[in-house]
Amino acid sequence: QVKSCHLSAALLGEDSEISQEQLYELLKYAALGKCHNAAQPSWCRVYHQSHLAGVVVVVLHEMSQLHFYRFYLQFKHLRRMFRHRFTLAPSANFPLSLYGEGTNLKPQNTPQGLTSTSSECITKSSDLQCDPIIQRYGEKKQGLTSYTLTLEEQKKNDYPIEGSPGCKGYISTECDQQRTDSSPLFGLDCEMCLTAKGNEVTRVSLVDARGQCLLNELVKPESTVVNYRTRFSGITRKMLLPVKTRLSDIQTRLKKMLPHDAVLVGHSLNSDLQALEMIHPSVIDTSLLFARSEGRRFKLKFLAKAVLGKEIQCEQKLGHDATEDARAALELAQFFIEQGPTKVAELNLEMLLTAEKLAEVSQNKAVLQPQGCGFQEQLNEPPPLSKPCFLDCLQVTGQKPLLLGRQGLDSSGLCQSNLSTSNKQILQRALEDVPLSKFSIIQFSLGPEYLASHLHAGLHEKVSSKLTDMLTIYAGPFEENFCMKSVKKEFGRCGPIQSFTVVTETFQPYVCIQYEVLEAAQLAVECLNGAEVAGSCIKVQRPVTAAMLDCNVLIKELELDVENQGVIYVAGLKKSLTETDLQEKFSQLKDLETLFLPKDLQSGKHRNCCFLKFQKTQSAVDALEAINGWTMKGSELRSRNALAPGHLWKWIWQMNHSNGKQGKHIFYEKMEQLSDSEQDLRKKVKKLDQHIKKLYRSLQNNTLCVVLFPGVN
Repeated sequence: QVKSCHLSAALLGEDSEISQEQLYELLKYAALGKCHNAAQPSWCRVYHQSHLAGVVVVVLHEMSQLHFYRFYLQFKHLRRMFRHRFTLAPSANFPLSLYGEGTNLKPQNTPQGLTSTSSECITKSSDLQCDPIIQRYGEKKQGLTSYTLTLEEQKKNDYPIEGSPGCKGYISTECDQQRTDSSPLFGLDCEMCLTAKGNEVTRVSLVDARGQCLLNELVKPESTVVNYRTRFSGITRKMLLPVKTRLSDIQTRLKKMLPHDAVLVGHSLNSDLQALEMIHPSVIDTSLLFARSEGRRFKLKFLAKAVLGKEIQCEQKLGHDATEDARAALELAQFFIEQGPTKVAELNLEMLLTAEKLAEVSQNKAVLQPQGCGFQEQLNEPPPLSKPCFLDCLQVTGQKPLLLGRQGLDSSGLCQSNLSTSNKQILQRALEDVPLSKFSIIQFSLGPEYLASHLHAGLHEKVSSKLTDMLTIYAGPFEENFCMKSVKKEFGRCGPIQSFTVVTETFQPYVCIQYEVLEAAQLAVECLNGAEVAGSCIKVQRPVTAAMLDCNVLIKELELDVENQGVIYVAGLKKSLTETDLQEKFSQLKDLETLFLPKDLQSGKHRNCCFLKFQKTQSAVDALEAINGWTMKGSELRSRNALAPGHLWKWIWQMNHSNGKQGKHIFYEKMEQLSDSEQDLRKKVKKLDQHIKKLYRSLQNNTLCVVLFPGVN
């Protein structure tokens, strides 16, 4: 689901199953876009990818489609929020391949194994020709004007530009004087919070060339604050309560403070200027100045330590210090200008970063080892290390993907990975960290005690049994010598029949009919209960079992499912009718978007029913009224709202044919108490559903969110 945006995809029939590769196509294009040579997915279309705020993948560890339908009623919010639903074709080691090869990298790997794209060239400090810094700036020292971004570079890196469509209402600093190598440098850094409007400034810091603080001001956001991002910004609600300063006040002060030939310095300064809604023509961006290959960027914290020998953004502090960050960026630019590209390249920053990551990995491994729950230990057959992985592709964005979960998802240090002990902790971290990351994987789990293989087998049996019961109806009583052919024909007008048997254990004969689609069974109950069939007034009902007591609730929820909105089921079609005949007949219906004619997956022949999807829900309601009573080639049509999306219809068909059940049921069953473990499981799933709701509601608009039930294979 793209929150408050548009993703177009096929929703009916055979197109409801996608492969792992197709999922990768979607995630890769959404995360990288055309600027990184990612292609539109072959099976769906994302509109305005450049406007996506981020990509969030929620993984429900070892849960499958089976869990979704066993706990369909408990997944209340998940069903209502996510409009597109697809069966994911099974594939080996799917979670591992999603999290990437980083999960297999051990501390003893060579540096090249960790950063093969960036460290292969830098093998000796004397051989600097392959260094991105030398390739960009050459070897000789130059003045500061050689390191300011050109207009094209500013455009490419999303800097506010005079006259750009996205910069309407932005204020110019009016620093339009010609720059020279002696123009003054000023360090700038802002802290932001997330509001209903987007990123808004909460603190602004400006330092001069000597590192003296000229401005360190709290700012009151214009819109309602959604997330203060306290862990990063250090800003709390209490701090902003007495603040009167607004963005317009800061804009005025900055204009007065900056001389007309000022050069602003910052780390990813485009974000600060966008939040300030200000345009400044001359900037040095230290995230680009210390160049890396393939568009990746060093973090300010790492550069401060590696180049200046300073520790900033310490974990002991609550949030970042904007003045400290502004001063660090300024000093980095001054170091680069004074020492020149060669001296900077000789620092061998890539190797220093690799060494730092290895140290982190060693520490993480020491912490994670007692857990014994890393993916490497779970899976017996790791994929080859040389194969490029999905998360590797994301490294070119220069941002670390965020991984949150109970498992040791990433042991390479290539991602922002956090280990939590409960789903509640994971949710809390996600609410804070997801808005700051372009790509996030959040893993929730029911816990090993609820995912044991014997419980999984029991769930499969229960879901299979319940679906069979929902597809089955009993009808009768009939006269002793009733005409089976006419009864089967009458009930066949509701939809395709899987099995038809006569119940003889009763005083008068009944029939047991198992349909192939849920809509057919429901139509039979609605249309033929109390009707006269084969000379008898009959009762039509589903099996009465403990599991079926909530059948009516389930049917109602399926009918209201967002995937079934605007979709109707039509039965009573003659098998001699072709798809062209149906298109011609139904074309007179307003806003018809798609016609799906189910086929027998073995014989390939179409069934005596079809599904119609309309662009508007009201058009589907009008079509229902119009179709009931229609005749096609002498056959009267019956219709109702759809109950089963394409992926569920296909799954039911497979379960029917794999189980070989013939629909024989005991009419009344002894009521059985739910086991304690299943009662607990329902509560856990309901809580998990609430976590997904909270996470989804916290996302910025235009965020692509994918929820995966990856199963165990």
